[in-house]
Amino acid sequence: MKVLLVYPEYPDTFWSLRHALKIVNKRASFPPLGIITVAAMLSPEWEKKLVDMNVEALSDKDIRWADYVFISAMVVQRDSVKEVIARSKKLGKKVVAGGPLFSTEYDSFREVDHLVLGEGEVTLPLFLKDLAEGHPRHLYYSEERPDITKTPIPMWSLVNQKKYSSMVMQYSRGCPFDCEFCDIVILNGHKPRTKTKEQVIAEFDAIYNSGWRGGLFIVDDNFIGNKKKLKEEILPAITQWNRAHKYVYALSTEASINLTDDEELMNLMAQAGFTAVFIGIETPNEDSLLECNKNQNKGRDLVECVKTVQRHGMEVWGGFIVGFDADPLSIFRSQINFIQKSGIVTAMVGLLNAPRGTRLYQRLKKENRLVDMSNFSGNNTDCSINFIPRMKMEVLMEGYRNILKNIYSPKEYYERITTFLKEYHPPKLKIKRRLHFYQVRGFFGSVWYMGIAEKGRRYYWKLLFWTLFHRPRHLPYAIYLTVCGYHFRKCFERYVRTPIKHMFEPKDLTTT
Repeated sequence: MKVLLVYPEYPDTFWSLRHALKIVNKRASFPPLGIITVAAMLSPEWEKKLVDMNVEALSDKDIRWADYVFISAMVVQRDSVKEVIARSKKLGKKVVAGGPLFSTEYDSFREVDHLVLGEGEVTLPLFLKDLAEGHPRHLYYSEERPDITKTPIPMWSLVNQKKYSSMVMQYSRGCPFDCEFCDIVILNGHKPRTKTKEQVIAEFDAIYNSGWRGGLFIVDDNFIGNKKKLKEEILPAITQWNRAHKYVYALSTEASINLTDDEELMNLMAQAGFTAVFIGIETPNEDSLLECNKNQNKGRDLVECVKTVQRHGMEVWGGFIVGFDADPLSIFRSQINFIQKSGIVTAMVGLLNAPRGTRLYQRLKKENRLVDMSNFSGNNTDCSINFIPRMKMEVLMEGYRNILKNIYSPKEYYERITTFLKEYHPPKLKIKRRLHFYQVRGFFGSVWYMGIAEKGRRYYWKLLFWTLFHRPRHLPYAIYLTVCGYHFRKCFERYVRTPIKHMFEPKDLTTT
């Protein structure tokens, strides 16, 4: 059996970092962890080939080579998925599909031969058994939450690591919280399921033995969902491994704001080598937090929470949302002020959307406020919206564009880097990391693009000289952040300049 594993292309999004990656001669941020884990579940006797369309083109020759084309994708990759399926079917190939997009929108992909939905550890073996017996079904689905201690190590031999800026691994699935707009609990459940420390270390070893030296993103929905196990077993094991390898991996992950309630946990993460954590801040408006059931964020000084994490040596990547029913007209200025004051450099501000199956989706459906689901692009920073907001659409869009225009203009962006670096106090670890050519290229690229070519270049030089004199140890970090900022400006530029009438054109206002 010859299996072609295809990961479709992302559009240009906030997290694609496409414009920044060009400066450092990389093609994508992360390899497709899900599909290379699936590859490890297939028969070792099968021939396997990976085509990640974010780093290389999918050719007809690739498709003709295969007996089966396996596709895994998220909602934001929908357009590319349709192209891959059409090309595969035209060339007479069987298509097997799974992943978040197909699990939530399987009824939109009737042309797919075999839909393997839910979590692969449960449904993939059923498909493979039926395939071996010669009678595979069209649809496989289960709501069972598998024991991920049985999940194999991903097949890293399929990945061309030179194309990526970071590697990835997964320690846990699920989140104990129940935010109204979030589909994580639909896909992975409320109860965090975790791997063993032996598994974690085995995966660290596998990535290390594959030759990778650099960033490692732990992709968990909420890394701190099981604090007890994390503190007693996992973080001590990671610390021991990273220390023995001279902290070759700069770690990052996702967590909830209650991380700041646990001083010991923050210290352990910093000692383990964590340098950044994504946290869903969402909004500084308490009524909006109440509306979306973001209970873990309520009643806090969120700015101080962010600074607490920064003081423990971890940058906070922040997620923000506008478009809640409870949002006042002042929300746009409040979001800008919060982001600037907190020093969250990487601030992803998006419009509220209702993914299919979420509690928000069900509520808006009852209120007859949903619009055509094709308006849900899966990219909440592209000005798409799939429901009728309480606020006037023109006001919401204009306010949203104003946030983007403010927080990513060079002056405000570089000021946030300074604010962050003033709070940033990572532990002094015995780090031994090689200087890579792409990092040298990134430095000279930042000088050219931001220090010479951009109109806001004087703010760039102001930041660099301030860092050189006040935080010289963090100069490489400051340069890295300037390169990211270049992407954010390019990414949002077209949305800020796009007339409002083109941003919101639903096919109809009927409920779907």
